[in-house]
Amino acid sequence: MIHTLKRAWADIFHQAEPVEKREQVAALCYKMVDGAKKVLLITSRDTGRWIVPKGWPIKGKNGAEAALQEAWEEAGVKKADIIEEPMGHFGYIKGLNNGEDVPVEAEVYLVHVRGLKEDYPEVDQRERAWFSPTDAAKLVREPDLKEILRSL
Repeated sequence: MIHTLKRAWADIFHQAEPVEKREQVAALCYKMVDGAKKVLLITSRDTGRWIVPKGWPIKGKNGAEAALQEAWEEAGVKKADIIEEPMGHFGYIKGLNNGEDVPVEAEVYLVHVRGLKEDYPEVDQRERAWFSPTDAAKLVREPDLKEILRSL
């Protein structure tokens, strides 16, 4: 409840005073199963809601490389083909460790998964599961991410 109120207050405040959005990269991971796409979602560490792997840009890596690194750390994606240009973007409000909420714009990179590892850096902190794009769109909160998933 408190988190919802803080987020609502932040939304009102941000409408009154524009705040620069921070940038992240996201990996929209998919595989083909019987001729149909399946999308990989993971749970967030704080709320347990379904999301795509994402994170802050990484010095020395381009957006696609950083998105692939996030897919490895958060979901165990080890073998994959990634399209170098983002396929879209979505915005959301991120809660930081210091209690501050900041607006974020995530660039989405399409990742064709060819192999997953069972042991990866955040295996004990997240769940992962494959969904149809339609079902995945129903599970995520961000409206623009829902649209991206539906477009698959």
